[in-house]
Amino acid sequence: MHTLFYPTRGSLNKLAANGKRFMAYEMVKRLQQLQKYDLLEELGQGVPSHEREKGKKHQVFRASFDARLCFDERMTEQKLDYIHHNPVQGKWQLVKDYADYEHSSAGFYEKGKQGVYNAVHYKEIFVP
Repeated sequence: MHTLFYPTRGSLNKLAANGKRFMAYEMVKRLQQLQKYDLLEELGQGVPSHEREKGKKHQVFRASFDARLCFDERMTEQKLDYIHHNPVQGKWQLVKDYADYEHSSAGFYEKGKQGVYNAVHYKEIFVP
């Protein structure tokens, strides 16, 4: 998963951890509703033994994350371009037109259309 965050309070680590936890619970819930037991089993196999002993059932995300500070508009646009085109690259091919991927802000930037998540234009919050 790739995203741009603009934390207004708290730490980036806490924001990422809470976001991943929320998304993981939602993904597991939806997989259960869809009866995707093979995927749930695979996620269960990824739980380290010391975490399993504490009651953890699924490992949805890697424990770490790779953060990059976007220090100017050029870098922000470069990262957005990568994020927006990722769903149509290589093995993914999730949609034909990257701006149609509903879990991306590409539709917002390219077509003025909000997706699943409300996007805010980076120029509204970018502070050089």
